[in-house]
Amino acid sequence: MDIQIKTLAGAEAGSVTLADEIFGLEPREDILQRMVRYQLAKRQQGTHQSLGRAEIARTGAKLYKQKGTGRARHGSARAPQFRGGGKAHGPVSRSHAHDLPKKLRALALKHALSAKAKSGGLIVIDDLTSAEGKTKAVLAQFAGLGLTNALIIGGAQLNENFARSARNIPNIDVLPVQGINVYDILRRQTLVLSKAAVEALEERFK
Repeated sequence: MDIQIKTLAGAEAGSVTLADEIFGLEPREDILQRMVRYQLAKRQQGTHQSLGRAEIARTGAKLYKQKGTGRARHGSARAPQFRGGGKAHGPVSRSHAHDLPKKLRALALKHALSAKAKSGGLIVIDDLTSAEGKTKAVLAQFAGLGLTNALIIGGAQLNENFARSARNIPNIDVLPVQGINVYDILRRQTLVLSKAAVEALEERFK
């Protein structure tokens, strides 16, 4: 698959041939769904916690005698039915993460890249650099490219000026190629790859 390379200024800078085994697959929604679910579950903090009856700081003495009062039998003020008692079956701190095979995770990334290529939401830029490091200048370049909602993937090392100037723009995410992931690709309308990112991805899946 051949695709035009552009500059940040919007000019053409040649073309690049994308590997069909990475960018030319027929996207499968089931694989993408499993990967997104895996990512969202893994990022949950799981710090929700309520106090059970064993953790409540109240007296352990019996409320009143067992017989003769005409009332129900109770043994502890920590029981859930009492005000100030423990929570019955409440949430506890735990990990929400679950396993997903490594090969399936790699395949999901290929399908996400292929989905963007197939829908026309893939742009390749020759170099992601900014001389001034000013958000206004980068915003004007994005407007020329038609980027309003995009994930931008650079090489192994991001240009510091470019990363700093783009991080304040709403709906624009900038990541090094090591941070590319299925969820961020799918949540943004356009995927922008640098030439270095394309080379790194093809090397990764070789």
